[in-house]
Amino acid sequence: MFALLFIGFIALILLDVPVSMAIGAAVLMTFLTSDFSDALYIIPQQILEGVNKPSLAAVPFFIMAGNLMNTVGMTDRIFHFANALVGHFRAGLAQVNVLSSMIFAGVSGAAVADCAGLGAIEIKAMKERGYKPEFAAALTVCSAVVGPIIPPSIGLVIYAFLAQQSVERMFLAGLMPGLIVGGSLMIFNRILAIKHDFPTQEKATCSEVHKAGIDGILALVAPGIILGSILGGFVTATEAGVLACIYSMILGLFYKTLTFRKLWDALTDTMLMTSVIMIIIGFSIAMGWLLAIEQVPQKIGEAVFSITDSPSVFLLMLLVFIILVGCVVEGVPAKLMLVPMLLPITDSFGIDRVHFGIIIQLGLLIGIATPPMGIGLYIMVEVGNVPFEKVTMAVLPFLIPLMLTLLLITYVPQISLWLPNLLLGPDISIR
Repeated sequence: MFALLFIGFIALILLDVPVSMAIGAAVLMTFLTSDFSDALYIIPQQILEGVNKPSLAAVPFFIMAGNLMNTVGMTDRIFHFANALVGHFRAGLAQVNVLSSMIFAGVSGAAVADCAGLGAIEIKAMKERGYKPEFAAALTVCSAVVGPIIPPSIGLVIYAFLAQQSVERMFLAGLMPGLIVGGSLMIFNRILAIKHDFPTQEKATCSEVHKAGIDGILALVAPGIILGSILGGFVTATEAGVLACIYSMILGLFYKTLTFRKLWDALTDTMLMTSVIMIIIGFSIAMGWLLAIEQVPQKIGEAVFSITDSPSVFLLMLLVFIILVGCVVEGVPAKLMLVPMLLPITDSFGIDRVHFGIIIQLGLLIGIATPPMGIGLYIMVEVGNVPFEKVTMAVLPFLIPLMLTLLLITYVPQISLWLPNLLLGPDISIR
């Protein structure tokens, strides 16, 4: 059954069937060929039970917040402030690209929002300063990986739901890894600047930095408001998403950039994206029911233990597997498919669930920038008007710092765990 489910899903993806429909078709096909062919009512039952969870209510609000941030022009202000700070360094605009993504990550929590929002601004600015379009596009898609690691993060909300972890603990666990990912890209930019004659610009004066900071200060405090309100216990993750939406609309009215048409477009985009995500979640819950009935996690666990009983070797095998899946399947559906299967195995190896969440989040995120199926590459082709082949070749060097960072975070779990353990105390829940 598992072979039919998995092969059917991958085959449909390779045939360019939308992910939501591919999961549903694979689940239906597996049901029809199983002992449950006369109990198809289980599918809608599992779908409704799967999406009817309070923890998932945060997802549409964070999607809406990211769309509103783009609509009201906060991305422009964040970019100009980052440019005033580090634009004069060697490979200055390349560093601005990464720094802007790190700041915007604290607002949107979605790599796609980063690619589509900041991407257009960053690529246009880098082209005008003399950077090659394919270099600008490749760096932009790789810096977008930071978005769903630094809190808030839609992917971490979904993982917290799947792994029965608190959203607050997952958000704290993602902060340091996200900063390290961004830092590794900035270091790599500096190394590239030694060999390549990247364009430079004059250092911004104190008054220019001050002006850019004042102009963007309201945008810059948004991440602090969102994360601080959650960690301070004033709001839940869902309420923080609502707060982010309200704050974005207030900024739009203050800057006089929010119109009814823009608000309607943001709402429409949010509803479409949320609908797709919820459909994927619903079908994935039905898929998880099938896997549990067939005891697939236990069988995979037995197979893994027959190969190795070393956690270090298992983690290496896990990384290879996650990255391969991430090359073909986007993060959310891949997580929904893999987490229920892998959690029992990681538990048996004594791997902390919060740590595993960061590993799978970053591993799958690297997939958006990995040829040939990375969705971020296709967004960059459209946004930057760059041939796919050139973006593919330009992105390969940037995978080096991303892979090294993934290895570091995988084998040094305290990078992810020390902050949540410090602020929330050790996780003493029993698996």
